[in-house]
Amino acid sequence: MSFLRRLTGPRCVVWRGLGVTPPDSHDGAVGLILRVGVALMPGGGRPLTGHTRTHTRRQHTDPADPVEVDLKRLDGEDTGIAEVLMCRHKARNALGHVFVSQMRDLVSALSHDSAVRVVIFRSLVPGVFCAGADLKERAQMNNVESDLFVHGLRSLMNQIASLPMPTIAAMDGFALGGGLELALACDLRTAAHSAQMGLIETTRGLLPGAGGSQRLPRAVGISLAKELIFTGRRVGGQTALELGLVNRATEQNQTGDAAYREALSLAREILPQAPIAVRMAKEAMNRGSEVDIISGMAIERMCYAQVIPTRDRQEGMAAFIEKRPAQYTGE
Repeated sequence: MSFLRRLTGPRCVVWRGLGVTPPDSHDGAVGLILRVGVALMPGGGRPLTGHTRTHTRRQHTDPADPVEVDLKRLDGEDTGIAEVLMCRHKARNALGHVFVSQMRDLVSALSHDSAVRVVIFRSLVPGVFCAGADLKERAQMNNVESDLFVHGLRSLMNQIASLPMPTIAAMDGFALGGGLELALACDLRTAAHSAQMGLIETTRGLLPGAGGSQRLPRAVGISLAKELIFTGRRVGGQTALELGLVNRATEQNQTGDAAYREALSLAREILPQAPIAVRMAKEAMNRGSEVDIISGMAIERMCYAQVIPTRDRQEGMAAFIEKRPAQYTGE
């Protein structure tokens, strides 16, 4: 990992392991922390050929708990796409203790899985993406327990947002409260026109507490976000597209998975691209959006420096010259 760290004073910055010349002192790139690195993908990536097969790996915190969150890896031409499956059928994927614990373990494992190039978050519960907080569990908590649980939810959403590869939320049904906060933690969102989404916490005497009050303004602008949060309004998929809340919206199909199909199509567009370059582009945009433009340019420069020595960059240049599709291995 490479880091940009401030030691002392407004102009004292140490540039470690970046392989680039430090910027001039007037460029404003002071006090930033950047987590970047070249060794993001292993060698030996398989060609994206053959028929698509799937297999599932379960993630449990406790073997006695039912499976509420699962992982499916696509194979064949879709190798590199992983699907996080939310399958708490009886409670409409409500964010209860077991669900959150299993999701946290799974996301933690994904964060270190360099074979995964794109992640899709989807629901196996018809008509629901995630219904938000488990109000039955929350009703049994005292004030301290409730605060600690919401802190854990916020931490989980930050884990999802920090995944190094692109993430897509496929909303084929209701995404309310914490369910929409989970989708907002993803990089991209697709929705069926029939989906309903909203940060409805003010209708329950609360405010969005798992990142929604921060991520919604960044997605749609602060004035519109205030309107949606103050009113607790729900919007459909088409309206969400017009507001900029989702990237793609589509009519629901007979099998009820139109948003997932749209997310898979989007993942397949990302999949052939150079994985280290994609991860560094995500890092540059995420970190750059948090700082001023001059500091953002410094972040872009550092991320760019990480892709220059990669074999994938050489493969991309060679493929262009030879007029053939590039075969990226993540090296």
